[in-house]
Amino acid sequence: MSNTGKGPSQRMLRVGEQVRHALAEMLQRGEVRDDLIETTVISVSEVRMSPDLKIATAFVAPLGAKDDAAVIAALNRHARFIRGRMSPALRQMKYMPEFRFRLDTSYDNFQKINELLHSPEVARDLGQEDEDKQ
Repeated sequence: MSNTGKGPSQRMLRVGEQVRHALAEMLQRGEVRDDLIETTVISVSEVRMSPDLKIATAFVAPLGAKDDAAVIAALNRHARFIRGRMSPALRQMKYMPEFRFRLDTSYDNFQKINELLHSPEVARDLGQEDEDKQ
């Protein structure tokens, strides 16, 4: 069954959400022994699964960290350990996925869109549309 040209399957989405919950809980419990990871609040916003469910790409946002890239690098260094610690929570899976961590930039994108929407130029244009409707 090919999934080319389409978005993720229901199964990929469901498993990704299960992995996201398990990963967030594990990070919250502080099971990864790394000073940088232990002292940083890490938000797991999304986990995208590969079509064969063997690779889990976790999009994370280190909250309040001075160096986001260092936190991502630390998570990737501990990916094998994290994979092992996830086994009990994901025991229904045939294969335990390989973890990859990426910086979630969607919050930055939301901020840029918000700033654009509140800029004087856009506000002026939106004001003209409201006048045209009346």
